Amino acid sequence: MSFSRGKLRSATAVAACAGLVLTGTATAQAAPKSLPDELPEKVELGAMQRHLIAMQRIADVHDGNRVAGSMGHETSAEYMAQRLAGAGYDITRQQFPFTYTETLAEKLTVGGEDVPIVVMEYSKNTEEGGLTAPVAAIEPDDTPGCEAADYGDVTGQIAVIKRGACSFADKQAAAAEAGAVAAIVYNNEPGPLNGTLGDADSAVIPTGGISQEDAQALIDADGQDITVELRQLQEERTTYNLIAETTTGRDDNVVMAGAHLDGVTDGPGINDNGTGSAALLETALQLGGSPDVNNKVRFAWWSAEEFGLVGSTHYVNSLSQEQQLDIAMYLNFDMIGSPNAAYFTLDGDDSEGEGAGAGPYGSAQIEKAFEDSLAERGIEAEGSDFSGRSDYGEFIAYGIPAGGLFTGAEDIKTEEQAAKWGGTAGEAYDPCYHTPCDNLGNVDYDALDINADAMAQVTAQYALSTEDVNHIAPAEKKNKAEVAKQRAANKKVATVAADRAHEVTS
Repeated sequence: MSFSRGKLRSATAVAACAGLVLTGTATAQAAPKSLPDELPEKVELGAMQRHLIAMQRIADVHDGNRVAGSMGHETSAEYMAQRLAGAGYDITRQQFPFTYTETLAEKLTVGGEDVPIVVMEYSKNTEEGGLTAPVAAIEPDDTPGCEAADYGDVTGQIAVIKRGACSFADKQAAAAEAGAVAAIVYNNEPGPLNGTLGDADSAVIPTGGISQEDAQALIDADGQDITVELRQLQEERTTYNLIAETTTGRDDNVVMAGAHLDGVTDGPGINDNGTGSAALLETALQLGGSPDVNNKVRFAWWSAEEFGLVGSTHYVNSLSQEQQLDIAMYLNFDMIGSPNAAYFTLDGDDSEGEGAGAGPYGSAQIEKAFEDSLAERGIEAEGSDFSGRSDYGEFIAYGIPAGGLFTGAEDIKTEEQAAKWGGTAGEAYDPCYHTPCDNLGNVDYDALDINADAMAQVTAQYALSTEDVNHIAPAEKKNKAEVAKQRAANKKVATVAADRAHEVTS
């Protein structure tokens, strides 16, 4: 088909006008998104699944686990490091020593029946075959078993103590002071009890944990003989934290985000904590090593978390006071894809009114940022106490504000939570917690996707500005304020000069 010259001009004019309209519309639609809106879209579930598959395969060829101090952990860390280096990050491997433990025996017999028990990390060992002694069921008060006076004389007995108010290490030390030869701590809520004494130096007597449900059998057996065997291999090993930092942003107001990369000896650790580690990696990769941000972002993959938060504690304690002050906040991601998922934010404002209380100043604002991000995705979050069970512990001990996400471990989902979030009431958030079945089939991938988006959004938000947490304005805002202040000062000077000139000429 051909057109006359006149028709061609008309068509061209119409097209040009249409083009102007279309261009205007396209420009409006293509307005650049802010980093907090853009980054979650880039953190895709498929990429995180690929990282989890890698960790599963790494565990499969390294004795079934990725425990700290093993080739499974080191290979996992180098998988991360290779990709982070390719994205332009400054990489640090921070090596440190720790006491490696591995369970050799954990058995409890009451009235001829076996009761499930878990040996506490760093516990003293019983003799092979165990020890037999009478039960001393300690009457709980507001601080159950935290002082020797709570026990009376329990010489030669096995103390059974309710969890709460003080550390497991404090409880077993007080029991030993009162004469106990072993300690069994039972949970103060439904579900089994996994715990640590913190370090080998804190251990005084063999100590294990049992569920709230199983405690009644021991309480009923008060004064009767029971047999407990708790034994661990303990040896000194070395491992390392992997730390990656952007090359851009101010280095005296750093946003830090972390997840522990190590698992336990009994499984591949895909939910705990492959999920947090994979989402953190993908967030870092999509942010890139040289983003347009006001504050540096420092990502950390901790090791030896499962041995008492050793890696993160070593890191914080290795910093000078000035280096600690350079950290604006710490964001923690430990288990964010539990198969019977909850949606918890670390309770920075103590709105739940339980446990340890509020976090350092700024923690409440961080919690709200995560709550708002989850709400955008249709999720009503609940607060999770700063219980000290994950890597934020040493940060808040030094007053560094903290927050983070958590989908639950061995505790039980309530009817109300199941109605709100789905899943199964009366079952653990993660039935495979610290067991061999914590594999690729032990992940709620929808929960992982939602939490990863919230992780990316909040991290990006604080990379641009931490003003709501510590009142430090972004550089560009500060510069504008300084310019306005200077203009006002210049205007004042000019006005004064004009007035004086007027006085001289009058």
